[in-house]
Amino acid sequence: MTVLYSAEMAGLAAVPVSLPSGGIVDGNVRVKRATITLATQTTSDTIVIAKAHEGESFLYGVITASATLGASATVAIGITGTTGKYRAAATFTTANTPTLFGTAAGAVTLAADEEVFITIASASLPGSGTLVVDMYFSAT
Repeated sequence: MTVLYSAEMAGLAAVPVSLPSGGIVDGNVRVKRATITLATQTTSDTIVIAKAHEGESFLYGVITASATLGASATVAIGITGTTGKYRAAATFTTANTPTLFGTAAGAVTLAADEEVFITIASASLPGSGTLVVDMYFSAT
């Protein structure tokens, strides 16, 4: 039977053995919560929701709204130059339903600090309600 290794554990089969990154395997999980009061924020607005630090690895996020954000308004979560790095622009039409987001690229260790923000497109956000975004990062 063949023994196969995940990308994170491949170093265990190398000579010399190399251990996986502590920020990805056996790391400490940190949550960054952002609570936004919806007040008709427009497409020219961005909303800063987190400060991700060098050495952290993004695991996944959860977005929850007390009211639908509408069928037209889209929100993306990312950084300057890559506004959809963590969540591509999409509508969010389910109220009070926590929804996961993330990337198939897996956990990539950040090489520098990042200011993470929401970009609004297509239409303004609702005039009332609450939007909560939790982002989970791993670090040593």
